[in-house]
Amino acid sequence: MGGDEEYYGRIGLVVGLEIHQQLATGRKLFCGCRQGGGEEGGGDQGDAPGGFARALRASKSETGRYDPAAVFESGKAATTLYRRGAAGTSCLVEEDDEPPHDLDCEALRTSLIVAASLGSRAFRELFPMRKMVIDGSNTSGFQRTILVAQGGSLAVGGGGGGGGGAEGLAVGVQSVCLEEDAARLLVGKAGSREYCLDRLGVPLVEVALEPTRASPGATRAIAVSLGRLLRASGRVARGIGTIRQDVNVSVGGGPVVEVKGVQQLDQLEGVVAFEARRQDGLNEVARRLAEAGARGGAGGGLGWADVTDAMRQCASKIVRRVVSGGGRIVAVRAAGFAGLLGYEPHEGIRLGREIAQSVRPYGIGGVFHTDELPAYGISAADVGAARAAAGAGPGDALILLAAPPAVAGAAAGQVVARLEQALAGAPAETRQAQPDGTTTYLRPRPGPARMYPETDIPPVLVSGGDLDEAAAAAPPPWEELVARLSARLGINAQLAEQALDSGRAALLEGVCADRRVPANFAASAICSTLTALQRKEGLDARLLPDSEISATFAMLADGRIAKDAVGMIFERIMSGESKTAAGAAAGAETAGESEVSRILDEVIAERSDYIDRAGERAAKPLMGAAMAKLRGRAGGGDVSRMLADKLRARLEKGGKE
Repeated sequence: MGGDEEYYGRIGLVVGLEIHQQLATGRKLFCGCRQGGGEEGGGDQGDAPGGFARALRASKSETGRYDPAAVFESGKAATTLYRRGAAGTSCLVEEDDEPPHDLDCEALRTSLIVAASLGSRAFRELFPMRKMVIDGSNTSGFQRTILVAQGGSLAVGGGGGGGGGAEGLAVGVQSVCLEEDAARLLVGKAGSREYCLDRLGVPLVEVALEPTRASPGATRAIAVSLGRLLRASGRVARGIGTIRQDVNVSVGGGPVVEVKGVQQLDQLEGVVAFEARRQDGLNEVARRLAEAGARGGAGGGLGWADVTDAMRQCASKIVRRVVSGGGRIVAVRAAGFAGLLGYEPHEGIRLGREIAQSVRPYGIGGVFHTDELPAYGISAADVGAARAAAGAGPGDALILLAAPPAVAGAAAGQVVARLEQALAGAPAETRQAQPDGTTTYLRPRPGPARMYPETDIPPVLVSGGDLDEAAAAAPPPWEELVARLSARLGINAQLAEQALDSGRAALLEGVCADRRVPANFAASAICSTLTALQRKEGLDARLLPDSEISATFAMLADGRIAKDAVGMIFERIMSGESKTAAGAAAGAETAGESEVSRILDEVIAERSDYIDRAGERAAKPLMGAAMAKLRGRAGGGDVSRMLADKLRARLEKGGKE
């Protein structure tokens, strides 16, 4: 169904993209610390012993109300540990023990250039705001963000983006913002989290696009076009963890679901397809609940009770472990829901799974419902006892939660709220993208109480000169950049586009500046060869800096290595075997003609019997054996020609000297 355009049109799929891109300013947004941090869960975990801990809680905004997302995070009762990261990547500003410094001018300039590229109208006075975030990713409990511009549009091209019917589409721009990146999650588990401060405060530009009727393929094409526009500026960071895409999805004019943390284009396409099916399926569940006469809380249809005493003799290992540890077994009654918690309108889409996900942030792994019971060590007698204790009737469903006492009540309330939402279909919420393209529940959608003015930073004035400078620095359209690079290097448009997409176009031009390295070979090695190596297990592209790529091609230009050695050198560096191109090239120096001839004679002598049987068909296996011995020290074309001559001579002599 992922490619069924008619299906997505019929269910009314609407998608809105938000891209958060780190800026390559070299410093953080409100202090002079250098930028650090990569992908979640990886990299340097800090060089400061111990770090420090914080406990964040929700507070009322200036409107006098609590933000629902903040209240939800507070209910988890989590402790957060922070590590300072490598030297120079954090200071007292990140620890929230010192006021923010002046706004980084280069980051502001880049955000204005992005706005100009999109035709967005920049404001002449910018007001820093605080966005409440208490999941632990910000030590202060808020993220600083600045609305820079609104309006404009993104022209969507089809090249390289999967198409999906988006070619020629113009997508409106809601806003361009400049904001701080969050701390990098190192460890996340029930009751505690651990973050590194090396990424906290790195400047981001956020571009939010207008909601658009688009298929998953068209959404991918839109993301490709926006990513290319950002990269064309030459002012954004590259690499894993430097760009994150949030996508807002709705079907049939229903509530908007925000999916956070999409990293890859293939993942984005899968997430949109999954969310379309998930929301459509939950809407079908709501229709069936209405037919079954299911009732919400207002009519007494939903409620919960502590059934721990009724379940003490239960044989379930999970139940016994929780009860013996002082936990509680809570039963949530759902009138008229029987048979619909396990119903699957689309493969893998079940209301029961949604319920389990909604309480997982509380650290609850033991969630059972009566559509799947008796099972998991819970007997029919256990179910009957729980039903009686909770006052459930024959047509009612029961959800059992095995929970720590500190969160049992909050988790039960969360389930009741989620069941209430199920009566209306897919609810508005925030979800987390998973690597396989599915999504899981994260928290409720934030409300207007989340944003309030920043009191530590004065408004920022933008002059007419600033706007003129940004307009002049805006990059030309992508197609023009491709055509220019293609003409300068004499390579085809496809290679030029790949080089620009890789972010190494400037590197490629430097390598080919003196024309000693063929541009087509260099482009193929920098794009295709590196991409193929990145997909191999155990290789890390971050270990191969541009300087060592340039050094590799310099050795090729000087004749010290053969073309076939380039990929081998890249692989040795990416594996950690060597840190430099010179070190990786050891033993890969170009073999002279006499040495190549000697090795070919060895190969032919070792396989003389096989040559007698196979004749000319022996050429390919012999070539493989010769290249394995030469290990990239000679060009394949030269070796092939010499081998052909030697093989022909041997066959003509009938294998006799």
